[in-house]
Amino acid sequence: LVGGIEQKDVGGQLGDDRPRKLNKSLNVLLIGSDTREGDNAEYAVPGMSGARSDTAILLHLSPNRDQAVGISFPRDSMVKIPACEKDEGGTVPARFGMLNTAFAFAGPTCTWKMLESLTGIHIDHFVQVDFSGFKRMVDALGGVEICVDRPVRDPRAELYLKAGKQTVKGDQALGYVRARYSLGNGSDLERIERQQKFMAAVAEKATDSVLSDPAKTYKFLKAATKSMTTDDDLDLSAMRKLADGLKGMSAGQVRFVTVPVERYAPDPNRVQWNQAQAGQLFEAIRHDNDLPAEPAKPVKTEQAPLRPKDVKVSVVDAGGKDALVKRVVTQLRKRGYQVARKVEKGAEAPESRLVYAAAAEAQATALARDVPDALLTADSGASAGGVRLVIGKNGVRLAPPPINKIGGGVRGGKKLCG
Repeated sequence: LVGGIEQKDVGGQLGDDRPRKLNKSLNVLLIGSDTREGDNAEYAVPGMSGARSDTAILLHLSPNRDQAVGISFPRDSMVKIPACEKDEGGTVPARFGMLNTAFAFAGPTCTWKMLESLTGIHIDHFVQVDFSGFKRMVDALGGVEICVDRPVRDPRAELYLKAGKQTVKGDQALGYVRARYSLGNGSDLERIERQQKFMAAVAEKATDSVLSDPAKTYKFLKAATKSMTTDDDLDLSAMRKLADGLKGMSAGQVRFVTVPVERYAPDPNRVQWNQAQAGQLFEAIRHDNDLPAEPAKPVKTEQAPLRPKDVKVSVVDAGGKDALVKRVVTQLRKRGYQVARKVEKGAEAPESRLVYAAAAEAQATALARDVPDALLTADSGASAGGVRLVIGKNGVRLAPPPINKIGGGVRGGKKLCG
């Protein structure tokens, strides 16, 4: 199995200013390369040389390996690319450009370094697979079932499909996930969604039958490692350990999402990240804490925690920045809290507090989960009907939404064919 894996020593090229690892979650950068060299010579295009990252997905595995989230990064995204060291020596200067050019200029290590700098997420490993490797993995699974609503004839993608339900392998599978103009609206975002659905179907097949069977796991790894490049810390032993950790995961515990984007004004063919929405996604991934694999049994003597819709909140501005106060109000409403329409003005104070009467303690406890930095302050003179969130000069931080609350995307366990 080891013979087909090319390994890179990436440690020195990532620099010293890396995001801190906050927990035992595992983040693996998956890169699909469009190289036309070696086994991929049959896909050579006149005038095209080198390689680009055709697909970039950050796979996040929770600390106890009971759920996974794959984040797709649109290759047409306009982003800041840091200075990167090239394998053959020399440095590529920092620049602003398309996300997939980082790979073209300085390989997978530059893509790794760029995504860490943009997301603040610590990445543990990378896996790079080319066209031939992708085909071998799909074939090792016995193919993947897809559905198309009309016949497809796309010589450019070498894709020829009949209408309806069918199982694709090899070149057909590759053409299906790469086609841009014969399927959908021709955008990279639409193609990403199709790739995510395909990956979800792959995850379902793998978790249902492959990972639970040592012989099938070996066959799949043998196919995967024939055209694979990884960092030197992701050896065969680490791969097997990773596969063992995923055995108990069902396809429904695997989700794929796309970084939120918006129009890039200078060029309608490009996109830029929606920083506010993307920031929430990245923070949720960064702070994924180790949760029980099984829900804790309710204790009869304790009251179940209140839901946001059952909590009434009045916000008091005690010296907080106007933009922060508005953002907190908006976010609490989005999370379902009953927030008073008017923000009160209060005496200036440094710290933020959650002020509550004894009768509203359950509401204060519920709100404290989303506003962890505010000091819980019991006050016999406070209203019993709700909680006062007093935002002081030092501001207040909202906890990121838990991983299982990330909205949108494609979840495994759902068939491509309805």
